[in-house]
Amino acid sequence: MAIKRSSKATSSQAASIKQIVKRCSSLRKMKNVNGCYYNQEDDLPQDVPKGHFPVYVGPNRSRYIVPISWLHHSEFQTLLRLAEEEFGFDHDMGLTIPCDEVFFRSLISMFR
Repeated sequence: MAIKRSSKATSSQAASIKQIVKRCSSLRKMKNVNGCYYNQEDDLPQDVPKGHFPVYVGPNRSRYIVPISWLHHSEFQTLLRLAEEEFGFDHDMGLTIPCDEVFFRSLISMFR
């Protein structure tokens, strides 16, 4: 069951994610940590294509790169709300989706 929010909140989330991705793509100094490239000053990922953002899923925190366009899917918005409820947004773990990885892969297969 999807929880609906106003389009203003969705637009705000999309704008925030776009701003983060834009900052990530403009950084130059990089270091490689576990196969992911990060800016040495800000620790922002560099291996994320423009228009995408990383999320971490499941107890093993598997990393997925997802397109910003998925922010418009009500199912993905529900996952973001669950992440907010469980972890909040003030932590160092990256955007972590609190669901089973098999469920997440099944859900995103519908978006493609």
